[in-house]
Amino acid sequence: MADPGRAIRDRCLSLPSVTERLSHGAPTFFVRDRTSFAAMRLHGHHDLEFPHLVCAAPIGVQQERVESRPEAFFVPPYVGGRGWIGVRLDRRVSLQELGDLCEDAYRTVAPARLVTELDARS
Repeated sequence: MADPGRAIRDRCLSLPSVTERLSHGAPTFFVRDRTSFAAMRLHGHHDLEFPHLVCAAPIGVQQERVESRPEAFFVPPYVGGRGWIGVRLDRRVSLQELGDLCEDAYRTVAPARLVTELDARS
């Protein structure tokens, strides 16, 4: 796979009013520098010793992805109870799918005005 970290970063930073900063040691993406929607754990985190992305997900998506592709998707600690999804970056997940997951995460937490702005770009 090409560099998933670069693809994730590029897609997240292309979204309206997104900033990136370290949070808990991980590159994390925020809407209006306040609300996080995705974080890259490129060297693992706690007992998850593999590179992964955690991101917000629309209702029902976490369960659907984990059940359909448990080799690539998981319920992450801490934020999994809020519906966030974990994505293993060392498994077969296309860069397009990673980008789509990031955009869906953004849409899950962003204010309606910013989602409308994003839609207008398309």
